[in-house]
Amino acid sequence: MKQAGKLFIVATPIGNMGDITYRAVETLRGVDAVICEEFKPGSTLLKKLEISGKELILLNEHNEAEQASEILPRLFNGESFALISDCGTPVFSDPGAYLIQLASSSGITVSPVPGASSLMAALSLLDTRIENFVFAGFLPRDPEQRRRELSRYRGYRMPVVVMDTPYRLAALLQDVAKIFGRSQWVMVAFDLTLPGERVYRGEVADVAKEIGGKKGEFMLVVGR
Repeated sequence: MKQAGKLFIVATPIGNMGDITYRAVETLRGVDAVICEEFKPGSTLLKKLEISGKELILLNEHNEAEQASEILPRLFNGESFALISDCGTPVFSDPGAYLIQLASSSGITVSPVPGASSLMAALSLLDTRIENFVFAGFLPRDPEQRRRELSRYRGYRMPVVVMDTPYRLAALLQDVAKIFGRSQWVMVAFDLTLPGERVYRGEVADVAKEIGGKKGEFMLVVGR
């Protein structure tokens, strides 16, 4: 009986290509195909790593069930795959969980290849010891729903980590000020590992003023 392949969950850089691990590069070179969210980021990563001729399989929230059912027989047939996201560690607020569930429940080995993570990078910048935290992820787009969700987290006595798209940063900080108060301590880890990396700390009203209309990838930590 042919030995089944493996599914590797491979973390990729969140900005600085120097953060790719040796093991990640070796894994990407060795697998039969790379599963990615979008073609352009996936192909760009492989090109920068000088990996050519590698099959790319697109898997996103629209086609995950269909693609997973097509990947599973190939895993049983001995092929191995690397799952990556556009950047950072896969599955956190990204597709892939269903594929992992299907593979693991079918007896396929699922193995992590750890590396860059925007979540852990942001938490490592806190200036107090972290005993616990809440990962709130992406909040609702609708302002009213977003504020209701923030109100739910207000009672937590631990840091709350929030993500959102670059163009909603200013609105999100305004909502935090409304729900938690203008003096609420926050930290914004902005464009981490990129040349324009900045870390803003202080009362949310002051941080919002300092950031102004700047747009970039960010992680927001409310409280410490």
